[in-house]
Amino acid sequence: MMLQARKLSFAYGSMPVLNEVDITIGPGITAILGPNATGKSTLLKCLCGILKPRGAVALDERELRSFTSEEVARRVSYLPQGFTPRAVLTVFETVLLGRLHQLAWCVKPDDTRRVERLLDEMGLSPIAGRYINELSGGQAQMVAIAQALVREPDVLLMDEPTSNLDLRHQFEVCTLLRDVTAARGISTAIALHDLNLAARFADSVYVLQAGRVRCAGTPAAVLTADLIAEVYGVETQVLPDDEGRPIITVLGPTLTKRESTA
Repeated sequence: MMLQARKLSFAYGSMPVLNEVDITIGPGITAILGPNATGKSTLLKCLCGILKPRGAVALDERELRSFTSEEVARRVSYLPQGFTPRAVLTVFETVLLGRLHQLAWCVKPDDTRRVERLLDEMGLSPIAGRYINELSGGQAQMVAIAQALVREPDVLLMDEPTSNLDLRHQFEVCTLLRDVTAARGISTAIALHDLNLAARFADSVYVLQAGRVRCAGTPAAVLTADLIAEVYGVETQVLPDDEGRPIITVLGPTLTKRESTA
C-alpha cells in the first residue's frame, strides 16, 4: 500500500502553507519533520482528505478524491494532534468506536476481541472501564492511538502521537507503532518534533522547511549536523549508534555571522 502526493500545494485563504510538495508514504514508517508552522499538520490533513489541496494525492495510484468517504475511513486512519474527548465513554467504548465503519448495526465478538487484545498490548487493560474524561493527558493520548490502530488501516497518519507522553511511554508507543507497521505491512507517517525518535524508529524521513520538502531519505543520510543547523537553527553533535542510526545532541543555537565575530 502506497500513499503519494505530487505537486501538493495548500493555502489558508491568502496564506500559503504547502508549496509543491512531493512525498511518498510507502510500507514502513515515514517521519515528517520540520520546525513549527512549516506545514506538517496541514500535510497530514491533505493526505487523508480532510483538506482539499491543489495537486494530486493517490492511494495505490488511484486518486484519493475518487474514493468515497467510507472507503477513505476504512483504508486511511488519521490521528490528529491534541485528542480532546467530548463524549462520556469508557476507554473500551472509545477504542471500539475506532471500528465504527465496520460495526454496522451491532458489535460482533470479533470486534470486542480485537479491542481487548490491543488494550492489553498497549498496557491499557487496567483502565478499560474508566471514563475517558477522567484520564490524564498522557493516558488519553494512548487511548487515541489505540483507537487509530484498532481500525487496522492500510495507511496510518499520526500527528505528534508522542505529545503528552513521558519518556518511557514515548519509547513504548514508537516501538508499538514500528512493530504493528511491520507485522501488518502497512504504511505509517508520523509528524514528529523529536529528531532522536525519528532517527531511531523511522525508515525514511522528510524534512519540511517553509512549506517545501527541504530534504528526504534515510535518517542517517538526512539528519546531519549541517542540515539541522540550516533548518532548526541549532548546533548539534551527530554520532552513529551501533546500527548506524544518528544520535543527536543539541549543543545550542547557531550563531549568526555577526555574533561569531563579536
